[in-house]
Amino acid sequence: MRIKTLAIATVALLGLLVPASAGAQTLIGSGSVAAQPVLQALFATYTKQVNHRIHFAYTPDGGNAGVKDVQNGVSQFAGQARTPLPSDAGTTYVKLYLDGLCLDVNRANSLSNISIQQTHDIYRGLLTNWSQVPGSNLTTTIDPVGRDTNGGTYNFFLQAVLNNEAPASNVNALTADGLVVNAVAQDPNAIGYAGLAWQGNRKLKALRVNGVACQPSKISVEPLKYPLSRYIFIVLPTANPSPAVQKFVDWARTSPLAAEAISKAGGVPAFNKKK
Repeated sequence: MRIKTLAIATVALLGLLVPASAGAQTLIGSGSVAAQPVLQALFATYTKQVNHRIHFAYTPDGGNAGVKDVQNGVSQFAGQARTPLPSDAGTTYVKLYLDGLCLDVNRANSLSNISIQQTHDIYRGLLTNWSQVPGSNLTTTIDPVGRDTNGGTYNFFLQAVLNNEAPASNVNALTADGLVVNAVAQDPNAIGYAGLAWQGNRKLKALRVNGVACQPSKISVEPLKYPLSRYIFIVLPTANPSPAVQKFVDWARTSPLAAEAISKAGGVPAFNKKK
């Protein structure tokens, strides 16, 4: 297993294979739900503007599940929101773009800033009532929402916030970032986490973390100001990766067109050349 700073892209049309045309090739991927909006935008742009013979089928089953798919030869690539683990043997991680894991509350909550330590204590079950969190106008039980273990975002949160300690039993573990933000939007007592591309619900409020806002302007290549900044990776088999995927990698890393697609979909370009 090795990490490269080269960028690769992925994704696509939610597992639906595009009808084949003469000389067409479909690339099969799976993995990160957090990266899904950006990956879909990249693949749509590539197929439309660069090579209309290349199509993509992407199953958003979670970054950890996607890596296993690559290891088992089921997928040619995987999207992943965490750094490599020893269990990822036989794969190569490629940095694609930058993201930030936002901590979200319902707009009924007046809280505007939270620390990493407070977040740790909430998800470990040490803080259970909003009255214990200064800045909140609530006195109700905290309803923490997170990702299930199939998601690489789960591992990122485990490492960056929980010091590799297991979440408390009161954490509602869901299978997708979209489900997390919807749960928080519908519950005034909830707190959850999701990437930049999943923000935008009017009932949702992204908190400042250690005083820094979760927004693209705070998540730059140098320095990474936001405490929960992270790279989104593409994971390939180390042996015999697809030449078509590798070619797409070069485009995703260097093209201004790819940078525009990343930005519009909610990511932060990290390697792309400027126009």
